Amino acid sequence: MPSKKTKKMTPQQQNYQTLQQKHELKRPILKNCIKAFWVGGLICMIGQAVSYFYIYYFNFTEQNVGNPTVATMVFFSMLLTGFGVYDHIGQFAGAGSAVPVTGFGNSVISAAIEHRTEGFVLGVGGNMFKLAGSVIMFGVFSAFVVALIKTLLVMWGVL
Repeated sequence: MPSKKTKKMTPQQQNYQTLQQKHELKRPILKNCIKAFWVGGLICMIGQAVSYFYIYYFNFTEQNVGNPTVATMVFFSMLLTGFGVYDHIGQFAGAGSAVPVTGFGNSVISAAIEHRTEGFVLGVGGNMFKLAGSVIMFGVFSAFVVALIKTLLVMWGVL
């Protein structure tokens, strides 16, 4: 049954539409999901190794090892983005490279690299947080709301 879109088309447009659909490449959704799963898992495994490194060599506890691990992973992703490697990882893995915290570092540094010709203040500084700014704002607001709820629960004696 033709859709509403094809009813309004001329016969020549409908022929073109069917020809286009016949030659359209099918996206390998399952293959892309598997690649994203493995690359995202590999990034998380590297993050876990970095955590163990900080615990073993710098005597961090499991409670406070998160901050240096996140900072190190963001630094690694920024370094790889600067050398052009992370772009290839992103092309291969898609969301598998964008969802972990390394995707945040990639988005910040790629905007900075893109606008470096406009100068350090207006180019790099002004455009660095275009994409990452909303992520930072949401994180700060969410932390505020959670802290407010916890404070109220403690004041009411629930916690």
